[in-house]
Amino acid sequence: MLKFILPLVMLMKFNKDWSVVLLGLFYMSFIVSSSCCYDFWIRELGFMLGMDYITYIMIFLSFWIMSLVILSSQKVKNLMNFNSSFIIVNLLLLFSLVVTFSSTDYLLFYISFEMSLIPTLILILGWGYQPERIQAGVYMLFYTLAFSLPLLGSLLFLFQSSGSLTIMIMEPESHLINENLIWYFCSVWAFLVKLPMYMFHLWLPKAHVEAPVAGSMILAGVLLKLGGYGLIRILVIFQPMSGMFCWLWMSLGLVGGAYISFMCLRQVDMKSLIAYSSVAHMSLVLCGLMNLSMWGLSGGVIVMVGHGLCSSGLFCLANIVYERISSRSLVVGKGLLSFMPSMGLWWFLLSVSNMASPPSLNLLGEISLIVSIVSWSKVGIIGLSLLSFFSAAYTLYMYSLSQHGLFYNSLFSCCSGKVREYLVLFLHWFPLNILVLNSSILLI
Repeated sequence: MLKFILPLVMLMKFNKDWSVVLLGLFYMSFIVSSSCCYDFWIRELGFMLGMDYITYIMIFLSFWIMSLVILSSQKVKNLMNFNSSFIIVNLLLLFSLVVTFSSTDYLLFYISFEMSLIPTLILILGWGYQPERIQAGVYMLFYTLAFSLPLLGSLLFLFQSSGSLTIMIMEPESHLINENLIWYFCSVWAFLVKLPMYMFHLWLPKAHVEAPVAGSMILAGVLLKLGGYGLIRILVIFQPMSGMFCWLWMSLGLVGGAYISFMCLRQVDMKSLIAYSSVAHMSLVLCGLMNLSMWGLSGGVIVMVGHGLCSSGLFCLANIVYERISSRSLVVGKGLLSFMPSMGLWWFLLSVSNMASPPSLNLLGEISLIVSIVSWSKVGIIGLSLLSFFSAAYTLYMYSLSQHGLFYNSLFSCCSGKVREYLVLFLHWFPLNILVLNSSILLI
């Protein structure tokens, strides 16, 4: 794992040269992709770090999204807005993500999981938009910290009972797991907030709306996946308890996802709508991971990857519009088809991917999740049908309201995108729709 981490640390030395950092990150993405492993054995083992199949997918996604984040944040460089600090903060965030995903020790996983909060908070506070970013940063920090502190206690208790914190090796005493209800909830809550589950999601729309484009892209692309990845790792220990409380998480996921979909239909802010749609997608992932089936696990991982690429691309599009018209409102920014005609194609492609149309990864993942939820309970069809219908409804609402209609009177010229922006959008859309051709890479 050091061959991924050391070059990342070395790139911080070139924080004043954006092109070197950008090329370095794309090269690192290529290096990670070439070390693909197709089984569940842990590879690259050493220094409490290792890489299995799910880890490989998540690390590759982190490097890819971070490369696109730097590529899409050229405005920070052009305005000389503390651009060298911006590079260092982003690389520190990527470093903490790589360590989190590759740690084979629960305590190291917890420390790096919390460490990723600090660069995210600096991104929101330092390069955010409105003065409300302080409130958004505090919301994010305290939601995550308040619910992840019990996780530390449960990990220490786990160490006391089993004598080890190595993932996939230690086996705690079964009577402790079957009887200790508080232990189970303390362990799971931290990841449910990070996912985020409905009722613990209030920090996410605030953080997205106030964050710069880099913060939104990395938050939607990778940081939400920490919750799903943590659940995959921690539920291995609590299998009997997970079976007992499966009904609770499935109900919250389906009902909450349907309710959030209704919330999306009344949003006026583009970023806010995309942020709420993330909560709806992640509620499906929660249902898939919690019913402990291979269909659910496969679908959850595929939707996490697909949502990471698609949602990140939509935030990038919203930022492109914001840079042109200085507003994210769907009322002010309508009629964009007249104002930015060639960008309309990318709005269409990423919007239909967001509503899980073929051939996107979202469709493949949602089919697996639907199979797993329906096989668990036939009643789940009601929640699933509401979720699927309204995900199409709010995406069409966003697309039609932003692209059609009379555009704002003060915008009097055609202003399509730059080559760099088309490249960023293409690099989001291409893997999202091409990976389906070799879906065995993602199917577990």
